[in-house]
Amino acid sequence: MAEQAKQGRVKRLLHRYFIDAMGAMALGLFATLLLSTILSTAAKYIPVQWLSDALVEMAGYASKATGMAIGVAIAQALGAHPFVLFACTAVGGASYAMGTTITTAAGDIAYSAGPAGVFFAVIVAAEVGMLVSKKTKIDILVTPIVTLASGYIVARLICPAVAYVMYWLGDFINTATELQPLLMGIVIAVVVGIILTLPISSAAICAMIGISGLAGGAAVVGCCAQMIGFAAISFRENRWGGVVAQGLGTSMLQMGNICKKPQIWIPPTLAAAVCGPLSTLVFGLRCEGVSAGMGTCGLVGPLGIISATEHSPMMWIGILLLCIVLPALLSIAFNEILRAIGLVKTGDMKLDL
Repeated sequence: MAEQAKQGRVKRLLHRYFIDAMGAMALGLFATLLLSTILSTAAKYIPVQWLSDALVEMAGYASKATGMAIGVAIAQALGAHPFVLFACTAVGGASYAMGTTITTAAGDIAYSAGPAGVFFAVIVAAEVGMLVSKKTKIDILVTPIVTLASGYIVARLICPAVAYVMYWLGDFINTATELQPLLMGIVIAVVVGIILTLPISSAAICAMIGISGLAGGAAVVGCCAQMIGFAAISFRENRWGGVVAQGLGTSMLQMGNICKKPQIWIPPTLAAAVCGPLSTLVFGLRCEGVSAGMGTCGLVGPLGIISATEHSPMMWIGILLLCIVLPALLSIAFNEILRAIGLVKTGDMKLDL
């Protein structure tokens, strides 16, 4: 009984920090950094100068607020009391900016811990702050000070190391994709796509490790394969509501059905494995950071590709084929094979919409 209780506590903590907190972090990223990308990209195509300038200015403000927004989002997901919640704004801003100087072949560069630093610092700050929140008669002083101080200390201790690890992890993935576009195109598209469908934030993970270049493009394509793939193969059950909910929302809606019948996950995953290397080898699609983990959610992934890839007919064809057409057609083809051999049947992907 004691062992079961211990396992239950561990599962709750993992859910609390790596599903609730990380999912909230993605919301903070979307409302700031991702919104900044969308606005700045849109500004390039608006001929009205004053409106274009306004969008660029708004994009700048949104980008600067990223750390603070993530801090508030994580604290809110952890159920923080008001003073803890608002103090985590400062913790988020500080830990997002802290980092270290990294020596590379191109010279020394300053690299911040970014979203990963905020994730760790704010979790500690929020949990410590909650220990004292509403426990004293001078809560208005004690709680914000304890929250900010604990978050600052953690940020000072870990953010340089976090920045170092995130930089080299992202550099390894990005460089490996440039050197081995076939293999890495498959691996990244499949892995990031799977993470997107799991109750974990693929956008947050991509932002943490600073995925970019061809690796970012493969990540977008993998996410699109999951979202468009599930929207296409579940059309019998969910009709147009399912297309919108999954194709422009999230394939995470299918997790309940996947737990019942894991084989329904095969078609979109195989589609990702096909589209990933096409992105890296044929079309050269590129993307950066949080946009890479969003897929067709609000069309953020394609917008990220437009922002990071040199514009050419191949780019537009690649976006149309790899983000929409091929994921749908390949997923349908693979799904029909599974239906023919009896592994999948109508109703397996029904959603309560």
